[in-house]
Amino acid sequence: MIDSLEKIPVKIFKTPKEGSQQVARIISDLIKEKNAAGKKAVIGLATGSTPKSLYAELVKLHQDEGLSFKNVITFNLDQYYPMEPDALNSYHYFMRKYLFEQTDIDPENYFLPNGLIPKEKIKEHCAQYEQKIADAGGIDLQILGIGNNGHIGFNEPGSPVYSKTRLVTLENSTRIANSHEFGNISQVPRMAITMGISTIMKSHRIILMAWGKTKAPVIQKAVEGKPTEEVPASLLQNHDNCTFVVDEFAASELTRFKSPWLTGECEWTPGIIKRAVIGVALKLGKPVLSLTNHDYNEFGLSDLLVDKGDAYEINLEVYYMLRDSITGWPGGKPNSFMPHHPERSLPFPKKVLIFSPHPDDDIISMGGTFMRLHDQGHNVHVAYQTSGNIAVTDEFVTRFLDFTVGFEEIFNIDTTVSQTILNKATSFITEKKASEKDTEEIRSIKGLIRRCEARATCKYVGLKEEQIHFMNLPFYETGTIEKKPMSEEDIQLTVKLMREIKPHQVFCAGDLADPHGTHKVCIDIILAALAFMKEAKDEWLSDCRVWLYKGAWEEWDISEIEMAVPMSPDQVRKKRYGIFIHQSQKDSVPFQGSDNREFWQRAEERNANTADLYAKLGLTRYAAVEAFVRLPL
Repeated sequence: MIDSLEKIPVKIFKTPKEGSQQVARIISDLIKEKNAAGKKAVIGLATGSTPKSLYAELVKLHQDEGLSFKNVITFNLDQYYPMEPDALNSYHYFMRKYLFEQTDIDPENYFLPNGLIPKEKIKEHCAQYEQKIADAGGIDLQILGIGNNGHIGFNEPGSPVYSKTRLVTLENSTRIANSHEFGNISQVPRMAITMGISTIMKSHRIILMAWGKTKAPVIQKAVEGKPTEEVPASLLQNHDNCTFVVDEFAASELTRFKSPWLTGECEWTPGIIKRAVIGVALKLGKPVLSLTNHDYNEFGLSDLLVDKGDAYEINLEVYYMLRDSITGWPGGKPNSFMPHHPERSLPFPKKVLIFSPHPDDDIISMGGTFMRLHDQGHNVHVAYQTSGNIAVTDEFVTRFLDFTVGFEEIFNIDTTVSQTILNKATSFITEKKASEKDTEEIRSIKGLIRRCEARATCKYVGLKEEQIHFMNLPFYETGTIEKKPMSEEDIQLTVKLMREIKPHQVFCAGDLADPHGTHKVCIDIILAALAFMKEAKDEWLSDCRVWLYKGAWEEWDISEIEMAVPMSPDQVRKKRYGIFIHQSQKDSVPFQGSDNREFWQRAEERNANTADLYAKLGLTRYAAVEAFVRLPL
């Protein structure tokens, strides 16, 4: 059944690193095979966040195993237009940084579209690019990524199947998705030069790589849907030798994972039953308790009826799962025995540690729960893992420095130092190039702005100074969108804080959809710290539970939710005011991803939607619900 549903072979790996290692080996074998035959390997290359881990593995093979690129010819898929080759956002710069300058490839052997070619000469340039590929014998192996709208290269939805290398206009969704590389969508070029669908399809072999939950919906469309120009990647179904290499998150919407009961044999675990029944109920618009045997049969769940019996009993089982996930006591209800409650009653009060990747994720993602934990008497600590300085606009720096100088003038304080800093900062910001990195001084000011906002939010909730922790993890402090990998120092700083607090509850961001990957690194650091302490046999860990919340970009699927904390209209309003304290993140936010709404709007709509889903399934209707999934230790 999987083969009939998936029209392109899909290889699934646990992590992007494992998938990249596999593809790197394929490329290595191709190079060696071609060299042995006295030929040069011709490889088509992609850019963006997806192939970074692949290029790191190829560099490792070059350094550790002597893989040579001297007899390799490469052609890149695309380039922004207009774009200088030395600009930080240029794909020339990207390829030199991540691959070319770290290997022995001959500069005469790698080719990219020219982002500075005069417009009247672009057609000629594109024709010449096609001819160079043909003269090289065609592309032996083309590496692709995939956009959220299904584009490959910069072939946007609607690109003709017979299109060749050409100048294209970028869809707004693509520009928004790529804006995290530039800081602001206005800086993202509106056009690009790209290989066409026909050019790509002529490659002898194609490997498309995709990582992360955000790519899951489009992977499902490309692999299982009909081939259509509206999803350019789906046209790869017509290629004779194409493989998708994805991680588990990117594969999560494929039928074999999303609805395994439709692919054949299925082990009916409580989690699978819950997902299947909720899916049917939502499709039919029925409460769970109203589903019938006929409904189960109509939606492919006849095997579940055979395995479990009548629909009535299955409905009750799922209804109780949903009911028992809802609680107004996220720290556990004291002096009560509730065996199916998400949290245990004792100990009470609990020591609670909320990890916030940025200085506002705590209030945005779990503000209602945060306030309720404090109001119910628990000892709540918040740890802000990064400074969040790159998400502060330059205008905020000059605004606050202006205030500082004015404050000193009002109270007759010597303004010499502040005025000097203001003049220096204003001069830098005025002359700052679009891709230029902030000075350490300005980064410190931006970090201070966010720190003050976070402290004010905590005090708004009711926390004392000793309950607020600013970790400033080193991986984040690069001054650029791109961060350093997780380090031992990051892990040990996290271990130190957790050992000091010894929390009974830990809340941390479990979402991987933030535009520049900070949440992913932050959760990896926490997991590494927990593993370290588990290995060290820290006794307090046995009485600690870890809960994952989602951030500003997505929510848990309702079938995954293990703790749902309802909110009243007044609590929603109070949370909104807490988010408003983060003024530097209001109205216009750098790196906000493909969602143009402000963070408070996203949070309220997401929480209201979760509450609405519970109500549609037959549970009590609340104004809003914050959702959590427990991480097994």
